[in-house]
Amino acid sequence: MAILLEEVLRSVELWLSLIKKPQPQPCVNPNLDPVLLVPGVGGSILHAVNDSDGNHERVWVRFLSAEYKLKTKLWSRYDPSTGKTVTMDANSTIKIPEDRHGLYAIDILDPDLVIGSESVYYFHDMIVEMRKWGYQEGTTIFGFGYDFRQSNRLQETMDRFAAKLELVYDAAGGKKINIISHSMGGLLVKCFMGLHCDIFEKYVKNWIAIAAPFQGAPGCINYTFLNGMSFVDGWEQNLFISKWSMHQLLIECPSIYELMGCPDFHWQHIPLLELWRERQHPDGKSRIILESYPPRDSIEIFKQALVNNTVNYDGEEIPLPFNLEILKWANKTREILSSAKLPSHVKFYNIYGTNLETAHSICYGSENKPVSDLQQLCHLQAKYVCVDGDGTVPVESAKADGLNAEARVGIPGEHRGILCDPHLFRILKHWLKAGDPDPFYNPLNDYVILPTAFEVERYAEKGLEVETLKEEWEIISKDQDDQINTACELSLSSLSVSHEGANQSCSEAHTTVIVQPGNEECKMSMT
Repeated sequence: MAILLEEVLRSVELWLSLIKKPQPQPCVNPNLDPVLLVPGVGGSILHAVNDSDGNHERVWVRFLSAEYKLKTKLWSRYDPSTGKTVTMDANSTIKIPEDRHGLYAIDILDPDLVIGSESVYYFHDMIVEMRKWGYQEGTTIFGFGYDFRQSNRLQETMDRFAAKLELVYDAAGGKKINIISHSMGGLLVKCFMGLHCDIFEKYVKNWIAIAAPFQGAPGCINYTFLNGMSFVDGWEQNLFISKWSMHQLLIECPSIYELMGCPDFHWQHIPLLELWRERQHPDGKSRIILESYPPRDSIEIFKQALVNNTVNYDGEEIPLPFNLEILKWANKTREILSSAKLPSHVKFYNIYGTNLETAHSICYGSENKPVSDLQQLCHLQAKYVCVDGDGTVPVESAKADGLNAEARVGIPGEHRGILCDPHLFRILKHWLKAGDPDPFYNPLNDYVILPTAFEVERYAEKGLEVETLKEEWEIISKDQDDQINTACELSLSSLSVSHEGANQSCSEAHTTVIVQPGNEECKMSMT
């Protein structure tokens, strides 16, 4: 029965792939610099390749038989001798498809999904938008998918990234590359920059990091260690992989340990793991107290909570405790990240999400129901202490890149949803110098200042040369529905007076007045 169902699912996937029509390429601009897109956790399609016959099948992401494929093909064990997590299925190897110059793997993560396909869009909207700007797949836009289970500094991944940079550079005719990374992809790029600075400087022109957890995502990751993670939200998660099956995958993934809150960072508010517990006092009485554990101290709680965690694979019970070997590896990764320097000829830009409650500290139990057994934490619902962020990464972490940034810009939006935000597209278009140039656009405030009137008058009076200038400007912005709004009008007037004295000496006076209707403030400068 299981084999029959598998054949039916494969037939459905094949039919869906055949009825999809390729999208036409808009007008191509051959003068654009190449762009390489790098995704974050879960943002790459993964194929399982049968080692005996070479057949491959998509195991991430898929909604049809998703749970079964995750357990049989993606569950893995960490090998401390190599720093790599290895699939439990000894007959399969995980590979990343390179179709469409790497873009297929990071575009729509389940290309066969018809209903609710937006839930598995990754860089799809950005790719569509950039094609409108004149980018062409394989010439000026490329993708770098990778096995997101692995460490961000795994040598195999670093070698692939170096080869990708060289390939993109050559395909673009020797033009340097603009890297756009999202989420954990920013850590991968920074690891490569720290380990291979010379190669990075040779091939890269600009790096734009979007929603990167430079100091970790403490609330999200602490919850993941104890309760698991959902990759999709809404009704689609009922058809996808359970949170606990994801937990059993991620507990052996070095990348997740590398996303823990950095214990050495000077947090404005230290991320905590909090527990309500009953404790015996010297007077013999028990009291309910709230215990707080900062990042380093929380390790002991994870160890105790997961000490008996196991997974049943192919009839065998395999222990999966909190992995201290992976933690050692992750601490070394953190050292590499903290010491990485930006090459002098590379420009860095940082975009982060704001205006959403983002878990920073998590708390289990209550004063009325304290935690009696740490191994029960995996079955309890946590309460969150939130800070500003994108729902996953706190603003404080995303902004703390430790690099000399050309700009840091916050965009109201959700961690993955920000990738289809029109505000983001306008900023990228401006920084990449794509499409028609707009010298008046301000990425920090997402508005355009347009000159609407300009008058100059010059005349001589009593031996003085007088020049007057009057300008009017209009600030244009877009609201959340992408509708054009006229924010306000500005009026600027300036007066310049010059006088030529004896011995050809010259003295000047200059004053400027800016008036904004509805604003009582009037700015004046004199020199």
